[in-house]
Order: sequence, then structure tokens, then C-alpha cells
Amino acid sequence: MTTAGTETTQVYRVYIKATPQAIWEAITDPEWTVRYGYGGRAVYDPDLRTGAAYRALADEEMQAAGMPEAVVTGEVIEADPPHKLVQTWQAQWEPVEAVTRLTYEIEAGEGGVSKLTVTHELVGAPGVAAMVGGELESTGAGGGWAQVLSDLKSLLETGQGLYG
Repeated sequence: MTTAGTETTQVYRVYIKATPQAIWEAITDPEWTVRYGYGGRAVYDPDLRTGAAYRALADEEMQAAGMPEAVVTGEVIEADPPHKLVQTWQAQWEPVEAVTRLTYEIEAGEGGVSKLTVTHELVGAPGVAAMVGGELESTGAGGGWAQVLSDLKSLLETGQGLYG
């Protein structure tokens, strides 16, 4: 994680024994997104073009805990399947903070191992930065991007996430 003045950018990198296409599908296909991380369903407009809408929908357990139906909303800025996805990302829980920018970059490597880099630019969103940075894990908010990406890696490599 890097911090400079009022700007905060968190960068996470994980190496996954999977093709870039498999990783892309796990990030963008709602049937995959419910299987790792916080269990929410990521919904992108089907064509994933610039300006397409994005929503992360809360599951029943999250809604019972007081989360809104759409936990995160955003818009696609750039899509280059299966290599790069850039989108806005705004948490919809209270208090609502600034819109942030999320970038997924997927690179094929040797031996069937791909590199996934997630960059989350969190200017004006200190609460979201703390949550996605895993700083609120002791409060029950989970381990942020590190936990989500570890779960994604396990799911793609073994067919089973960390908690299922």
C-alpha cells in the first residue's frame, strides 16, 4: 500500500495457476463472484463497454446485517478482456464516501501461472480504504482485498474457496 499526502492507493498482486480468461470470468461473471470474497454477486452490463454499469449485490446474510441491496456501484471506464478492467467503485453503506477507482490487470506468465494486480485508488474515502485494506478485520468487516484475492486464488486453483 502506498500513501502520498491526501491520496491513497492500495496495490495488491497475486499469482494464480489459471489462465487470464479464467481469472477474467471469475471477476466479471456473477456465477463466479458469489463463490469467493464476501459472497456478493457482481453484476456488469453484459457488453462491459465504457460507461456500462456495475453493481455488487449483497447476499441475504449481508442484507440481514443492515447492508443495502447494492453494496457497491460503479461504471466501467475501460475494458480489455481478459487483460484489463478499470471501473469506478463506490461503497453504498453509511457514510457514503467518494467514488474510488479500481483497476484489475491480468498478465499471462510461464507454466500456466497468471499475475493479477488490483489497484484501488481511494482518494477521499478513508473509511473504504481502511475496510479494503483489512484494517477493520477485528470488527468483523473482513480482511479486505488481501482476503478476497486469497479466496479467489484458492477457488481457481482448487475448485473450492477458503471458506467453502
